[in-house]
Amino acid sequence: MKIGIIVAMDKELKQLQEVFRNSDVLVQKCGIGKVNAALGAQRMINEFHPDCIISSGCAGGNGDDVNVQDIIISKELCYHDVYCGKAIDDTTVYGQVQGLPARYQADPELLRKALCIQTSDIKLHQGLIVTGDWFVDSKEKMREIIGHFPEAKAVDMESCAIAQTCYINKVPFISFRVISDIPLRDTDASQYHNFWDTVAEHSFQTTRAFVESL
Repeated sequence: MKIGIIVAMDKELKQLQEVFRNSDVLVQKCGIGKVNAALGAQRMINEFHPDCIISSGCAGGNGDDVNVQDIIISKELCYHDVYCGKAIDDTTVYGQVQGLPARYQADPELLRKALCIQTSDIKLHQGLIVTGDWFVDSKEKMREIIGHFPEAKAVDMESCAIAQTCYINKVPFISFRVISDIPLRDTDASQYHNFWDTVAEHSFQTTRAFVESL
């Protein structure tokens, strides 16, 4: 099986390349944000022809049961900063690009295998990941996002754009996002900065365990 992993930042790339050293898994950096993510996913599909794509990296978390270093596995994905209005089509909902799914579903078989991962020290959650071109560094911004998507478990800047690209190209997709901070419990993104000094590398081992199960 040809597996491609897409990350946004050099920090994530460095750590995941180390995790998958001496492996056939292709790990590539797309850059931050939705456009970079979509371009990176399309380039990987065109050049590598993967059997599946995994989005990996960090995200802000939401929910009383979610904590820093937990991992959110995408059951479904949508945008938190897309609104096409109702002037032309009153069936399109907030977060949906008109003419495309309101929410992108993770590949069922990939999701099933992800939920079978055994880990004693990292908590796994499945749920909704919402994506937008905004680094959430204030409680006010997070409250605005959660106002639209109260059930969201994680907020990031790439996953849904990769999901949309995979949907169009019919490539199975899933996202693993390590929680780096909880914006509604933090005021200055200090959790995010401390995350890279303390727990990121350990958390990415769960992505490796998932890949080994495929």
